[in-house]
Parts: sequence; structure tokens; C-alpha cells
Amino acid sequence: MKLLRPESAEAAAAALGNGSVALAGGTELVPLLRDGIVQAEKLVELRDVVPRGISGTRIGAGTTLAELEADPEIPQALREACSLAASPQLRSMSTLGGNLLQATRCWYWRLKFPCYLHGGDVCNAKAGQHREHAIFGNERCASAHPSDPAAALLALGARLHTTARELPLADLYRLPTDDDRDVTALEPGELILELEVPQPEASVYLKAMDRARWSFALVGVAAARFGDDVRIALAGDVPIPWLLGSLDEATPLPKNAYKLQLARTLVERARQDVAA
Repeated sequence: MKLLRPESAEAAAAALGNGSVALAGGTELVPLLRDGIVQAEKLVELRDVVPRGISGTRIGAGTTLAELEADPEIPQALREACSLAASPQLRSMSTLGGNLLQATRCWYWRLKFPCYLHGGDVCNAKAGQHREHAIFGNERCASAHPSDPAAALLALGARLHTTARELPLADLYRLPTDDDRDVTALEPGELILELEVPQPEASVYLKAMDRARWSFALVGVAAARFGDDVRIALAGDVPIPWLLGSLDEATPLPKNAYKLQLARTLVERARQDVAA
């Protein structure tokens, strides 16, 4: 395996593909390489070419979660989401851009079952063990998206700047279909460079976990208020970061219906926390 250190973001993007994958903090990629889920002949290091740091409402995609949780100018929902993600050691390495592109923690996918996301015909979780899986958007795949910051940024109405375009964060994600099993809309060779994050009047991120710390969300709820408008986004109980319309849209499975009550409780608390 070779390590490439390009001199610009454009050179990094051009180097991707044909057996090359991007390497930022490595907290997501290294385990996938170790388990044989991702195959790579070359790693393209992004550390020196993807922006890092905070300037007003703009955040470099190379900024670590530890840096974000400590910055008082960052909206509260994003600070809280970063502080509740993983352990301090992982947050010191994990970049915001990489966190947004996390793969599911579904054990069927990680154990390489021929599941829907791997190109199969069925979601093994729906017929098997699914206590930690999705209760929204789970018609084809019940995997749960693990990113806390993604839900916070979705509630905040963040926008992405990539090597190719600008787009709302909401457009980065899509539910898998029979024609395309990918859950992100990045093109081959496209890199996230920066995020633009509006400053709300109030925001919050609440998270229910199996443990008090260092655990993935069973249900994560982000809320952000802009004037009279309150945006609610979910993590942990959806296949992709999910802007909530109504809790009545939930379709819980037999073993994870408890998540709907968790979601109702956290959504109500979040609304109260950001109320004018």
C-alpha cells in the first residue's frame, strides 16, 4: 500500500479512484481497511490540503471534533454533538468531513452479509436483530446512521463547499435504491472542503445512548431555532441524517419500537430548550 501526499485539494481529488481512497483522521477508514470492507492500493492523505479551522460561519472540513467542541463561537448544537461523539482520543483525530461520511455501524453490513447495502436483495436486520436500527426511512435498509454532528449541521441548515460545487448538507445524503446503494451523493473524486454554518437564535443536541458516554446514538435529536422556525433533525434511528417532518412517519420494527418513545421525549425536550 502506498501513501500519497498531494500538494493541493485539486491534486488530491485527481488522485482518487483506481484503487486510491482518501485518508483524513483515519478513525473511520483504518477499521474498514482492517476488516476488508474497503480495499485500497493507495491512500491519499488530506491533512495538508483540506482546510482546517474556524473563521466566522465557515468551518474547514479538516477541523477535528475536539476543536469544534471547544470553540465558543460554534452553535451549541454542533458543540454538543461533537462532545458526545466517541471518546476524547477519537475526537482529537476525527475530522468533521470524515465524520459526515461515516459508514453504518450495522453489524450485518460490517460482517459483510449480502445485505441490501452490499448489493443484496434483503435487509438482514429487518428479519434478524434490529434493536439499534432505524425507525424512519427503513423500507429497504434499516441501518442507522451514526454521525451526531451530521444531525446538528442538518438542523442548522449547513451548506457544503466541495472541490466541484456548493450544496446544502441535506443534498449530501440519500436513501439507497435498487439502482444505487450509496447513501451519499458525492461524485467519484469529489472532496468536502468547507462547511458554512448559519448562527441560529438557539440550538441544542440531545442524545440517548446505552451508556452515559462514548456510545453511538440510539436516538439523537438536534434542534435549531431561526426566528419562529424550529428545525429538528435525527441521528441514530434513521439510515441517513434526517430532517424531521412528523414523528407519525416512523415505521418501527418489532424490536426497536422503544426508539419512537425516546424520539418523542427528546424532540419535546429539544423544542422546549430552543423555545423563544
